[in-house]
Amino acid sequence: MTWKPEIEELERRQRMAEAQGGPEAVARQHARGRLTVRERIAALVDPGSFREVGKLAGNARYAADGTLESVTPATYVMGMAAIDGRPIAIGGEDFTVRGGSSWGTMRRKGGQGGFSEDLAHEYRIPLVNLCDGAGGTVTSIKSRGYSTFPGVFGFERSIELLGEVPVAAAVLGAAAGGPAGRAILSHFSVMVRGTAQVFAAGPPVVKRALGHDLDNEALGGASIAVDKAGTIHNAAASEAEAFQQIRRFLSYLPQNVWEAPPILPCDDPDDRREEGLLAIVPRERKRPYKMRALLGMVVDRDSAFEIQPTHGRAVITALARIGGCPVGVVANDPLVNGGALDARAARKQTHFIELCDTFHLPIVFFVDVPGFMIGPQAEEAATLREGMRAMWAAANLRVPTVAVVIRKCYGMAGGATTGKNGLDYKIGWPSAEWGSLPIEGGVAAGFRREIAAAADPKAREAEIEDDLRRYASPFRTAEAFMVEDVIDPRETRPLLAQMIRLAYGRVPHLLGPRAVPGVGP
Repeated sequence: MTWKPEIEELERRQRMAEAQGGPEAVARQHARGRLTVRERIAALVDPGSFREVGKLAGNARYAADGTLESVTPATYVMGMAAIDGRPIAIGGEDFTVRGGSSWGTMRRKGGQGGFSEDLAHEYRIPLVNLCDGAGGTVTSIKSRGYSTFPGVFGFERSIELLGEVPVAAAVLGAAAGGPAGRAILSHFSVMVRGTAQVFAAGPPVVKRALGHDLDNEALGGASIAVDKAGTIHNAAASEAEAFQQIRRFLSYLPQNVWEAPPILPCDDPDDRREEGLLAIVPRERKRPYKMRALLGMVVDRDSAFEIQPTHGRAVITALARIGGCPVGVVANDPLVNGGALDARAARKQTHFIELCDTFHLPIVFFVDVPGFMIGPQAEEAATLREGMRAMWAAANLRVPTVAVVIRKCYGMAGGATTGKNGLDYKIGWPSAEWGSLPIEGGVAAGFRREIAAAADPKAREAEIEDDLRRYASPFRTAEAFMVEDVIDPRETRPLLAQMIRLAYGRVPHLLGPRAVPGVGP
């Protein structure tokens, strides 16, 4: 006597779950250019590493004699897996079953709480959410007999995880409600251009409430959610590229806040000196240059992974490695706004340095910022408030920082590029200049009456500027030890490699959850 009949029943139920919403629903998913949730998991994680949990969950239909006729699987698939040999928790909506809408049971598999989030929390492993569903639905009110109160199935665990383990999300279809909220409650999010959208409520709700007749793409496609709003961090051309971005993002981070970031072997010499750095900054102070090209000559070759490259473009934020050590890179881009910090760039910078501080990545600032963006549009966008929030976040950093001033470092925006709780090590290139505000604007304001009274106001203004510029030399600041070093640009990588290795000696003393004092501006 064996348990073979029961095993056969188990295998039959598993096959029903693997059929998902049925051949027609799967075909419709493929016709939209999208994978099913099980195909997505298989494409993202290490081969053969996925161990599904809750595969038998669903709504069963029984015959009068009690035998099982069919099972409609639960609309969420989740379990344990590995990425690059490191364990993760992973889950996502099955759009082929009821459009991925909420399953509606008291015990949830994942999303807004549930087993997958508990798994990440209890075992301190990263969580990956694959978002493709509408969340709650009014169709369940009648069968349930009552409407649920908001927050009963809340985001408490999702929020808690942000201070514990890396959380990554991929928006792979139309995500609204809970799935959309969960995508935002992540450290890194990516969506597929053309086939994925994200919004608080979809087109039918928007049309009924506001009268706007929009399709999914116009309401929440990547051009809105990624490029303009910054709701989602990155865009990808395909699901495969989205999965590659998630794998790469996780490779820089530790498993949790109680561990140090992973240091990898590096065949890029620490002492590499790039001759191109000598000429990359033009002598003409108002001419821009390519900051990304500069970064490529300093960090480990091909190691930079940019976050939010199409949003808040006045600032470049990237995860990278120097000597195999993960670092956060924040760089002003003189090709956008002349490098001036606008509201979007400031929000982006704040989020990024908080990410680095949470997971103990030292930060390198490559500084070329003339100040906050000014003018009526900047004031309407609350640039000053967002900029001061960036300064507040920098002032609360625990991780080691190094500031490399490439050219301009002025005003409060310049003050947001250093961490004051540590060594506060600042390096200047010979092209560097700094102060409360640029000499040109400062002279126009500070010497206004004298200039106006001159026989030739333009000539007098230029004369005062030339006189003051002599005192703005970085060498004079170095004489007063108000900047720690002025260096040959070719020495940037060798010096940073040495400093970052020293910084990683401090990292073990920073492990654990990040505490943020006070209330941010």
